[in-house]
Amino acid sequence: MALKYRFDLKDITLQDFKIYFLALFKAILPKKKIKNLDDLEAFIQKKSAWVSQVTLYSYLKTRMGTKYVLHFDNEILLTSINKAKWNIYSVSLQDLTFYSFSYLKTFLNYKDIGKAKEIFYSILQKEKKNGMPEEVFIEADKSFNERLSKIDWNNYCESLPFNQSALALYKWAPISDELKTLDRKIVLNSMILKWDNIKDEFKKLISI
Repeated sequence: MALKYRFDLKDITLQDFKIYFLALFKAILPKKKIKNLDDLEAFIQKKSAWVSQVTLYSYLKTRMGTKYVLHFDNEILLTSINKAKWNIYSVSLQDLTFYSFSYLKTFLNYKDIGKAKEIFYSILQKEKKNGMPEEVFIEADKSFNERLSKIDWNNYCESLPFNQSALALYKWAPISDELKTLDRKIVLNSMILKWDNIKDEFKKLISI
């Protein structure tokens, strides 16, 4: 499955910044229940893409202000945005995969935790075919396995499960360090709040 909100460098236009407004509208529409692992994989992929790109582009638009359209001619900036997009997304995938299976194990007594790795790599391989840079793929592979070796499935979902993706947004957003330092709390909270909505949605979609 392709990254739903992916922007190619050559295709970025003013319209791209409007995508997250459409996504916000779609968020109020009825959602399909998660009934099997295929549904869960689709949920993890789509929501990780949504959260990572909505928060990134919203932050950039806020910092660029009314003149943000002028920045579309800056090839260096656009390259940085594309790099940031993939890196934030790869960490978001990890966070939501770990959260989902931790929640299923803790509250629904789900036993087959090994499926977490299968789903993550299924998504990762598909995104590699859809343009994920090799260096991002390698780092995501390494990071996922490091985290997997240390995770406590019984409490991950209750212990800052989306902290890493929030930090990834702060790290990779192509904003000057001076400004990011001032924005740190706001940037981190903006992503955590988005994830809170996804958590609520997930709980509703897996309920019987």
